Amino acid sequence: MEERPTARKAWRIAIGTLGTLVLIAGIIAIPYPGPGWAIVFVGLAILGSEFEWAKRLLRYAKGKYDAWTDWLKRQHWAVQLLVLAATGLIVLATLWLLNAFSLVAGWVGLEEWTWLQSPFFG
Repeated sequence: MEERPTARKAWRIAIGTLGTLVLIAGIIAIPYPGPGWAIVFVGLAILGSEFEWAKRLLRYAKGKYDAWTDWLKRQHWAVQLLVLAATGLIVLATLWLLNAFSLVAGWVGLEEWTWLQSPFFG
């Protein structure tokens, strides 16, 4: 590949595009139940296969993530519950903003509950 600069450049663009898309999907998925952070780390690993800055950022992000989870494990259950509640509120807020509640309300015959409608998509 090093002997063909055009192919090398195309490969780096493809890896950069794929890694960026996976990274963005992971960032969007972080507050939701599931593998949000894992997706972020996969996106950075894809980018890190071609870009040194992404390797450094992956090491840094994993270190901060591990430090956060270690800190949270050491906290009183009330603090852990507060973090869980804040995460739940973020999920509920984004579902409301994306009009998910209004969509489901329509399925079960609660269309008159206008407060379920998103200010953006209602």
